[in-house]
Amino acid sequence: MLTFTHEPDAARYTLHEGDHLVSVLDYRDDGRSVALTRAYTVPTFRGHGYAGELVDRAVAALEQQGGREVIPVCWYVADWFAAHPERAGILRSRHSA
Repeated sequence: MLTFTHEPDAARYTLHEGDHLVSVLDYRDDGRSVALTRAYTVPTFRGHGYAGELVDRAVAALEQQGGREVIPVCWYVADWFAAHPERAGILRSRHSA
């Protein structure tokens, strides 16, 4: 069973399988945008799609919260958005800089 959590004090989203932390997504929130800075999966859990699941759930949470644009700083997050263009509406547009 996968558990998604948001840890605002640590500026990260996490994904656990049972009692095991499997993946972490770090971010920076400046009040207007959220820079997703690093997606990391614990090496023993790699290759099972956990990072993609975590990014999907984090983006869904940000979409639901509203009021923030996403900046995909991490290469993995940028690749995830490229593979999911239907979710690109939350991305910071180039003219918003």
